Amino acid sequence: MAKATTTSTAPRLKALYTSTYAKELQAELDLQNVNQLPSLEKIVVSVGTGKVKDDKRMLEAVKNTLTKVTGQAPVERLAKKSIATFKIRAGMGAPVGIYVTLRGARMYEFLDRLVNVTLPRVRDFHGVGTKFDKGGNYNLGITDQSIFPELSFEETQLVHGMQITFAIKNGNKVASRALLEKFGLPFEKEGNK
Repeated sequence: MAKATTTSTAPRLKALYTSTYAKELQAELDLQNVNQLPSLEKIVVSVGTGKVKDDKRMLEAVKNTLTKVTGQAPVERLAKKSIATFKIRAGMGAPVGIYVTLRGARMYEFLDRLVNVTLPRVRDFHGVGTKFDKGGNYNLGITDQSIFPELSFEETQLVHGMQITFAIKNGNKVASRALLEKFGLPFEKEGNK
C-alpha cells in the first residue's frame, strides 16, 4: 500500500509573522530578545445566551453560527456561581454562554478572514476600538453576526452578537496594538469618536 502524503502549509499570517513581522516588531519596540516579542496565543469567540437561554431554537442558531464562522464545534458554559436575583444555580440548567477557543492554524486563518473579508462588510465602519486590558489582551464586540460571509440569509434571521477576544502573550498595550496592526486590524483614528 502506498502511504498518503499530505503537505501542510502554514497560514499566510503566521508565515508573515515569522518571516517579516517579528523582525519589524523587535526593531520598533526596541526589544533585546526575540522571546520578548508579543505573539498571538489564542482567539476566543463567545456568545452570551442571556435572556434567551431557555429558547432551544436560539441556542441551536448560536451553535450553528459559531461552528460555521470558526470551523470548530462550540462548547457550552454553565454558570460558575449561584445568583438568586437572576435565578441561576451553579452548574445547573441551561448554558449561560457558548464559546470556541482557536489556536494554531485555525486561529490565524480566522484572523485573516476577519480582517480581510468580514470587517470590510460592516456598514459605516470607522475602525475598531483602541482599548486594551492590563495584560495587553484585546476584546472586539460584534453586534450582528450577518457580517460573516459564511452564513446564509436564513441563518442570520435570529440576530445575536458575539465577543472576540485576542489573548496576546508578552503583550502590553503598546506591543499588543503594534502586533494587531501588523496583522491588519484597522484601529479607529484618535480624532474619531
